[in-house]
Amino acid sequence: MKPITFTDGNFDAEALKSDVPVIVDFWAAWCGPCKMIAPIIEDLAGEYEGKVKVGKLDVDENQQTAIKYGVRSIPTVLFLKSGKVVETIIGAVPKSMFAEKIKKLV
Repeated sequence: MKPITFTDGNFDAEALKSDVPVIVDFWAAWCGPCKMIAPIIEDLAGEYEGKVKVGKLDVDENQQTAIKYGVRSIPTVLFLKSGKVVETIIGAVPKSMFAEKIKKLV
């Protein structure tokens, strides 16, 4: 399964009102470290299908949401549960760090 594409327009319905935990990767096409974690995000979307909603939000095209969450450097990955941020990862990190945080969510 591919990650969902979050936008300023669908973020509320898709992420904040989700009945399962949500992982949001704030990224941009020009960001090198974002490209490094992209395969990890894709893997997580498949591995946790049905348990966790995994998606990406392009900060260049969706600045309102990035500003709302104070995203100043990318990649920033937010872990949401019941519409609230419960964990954050900033920068390119190994997949094991993502898995550790997901365990706390589900």
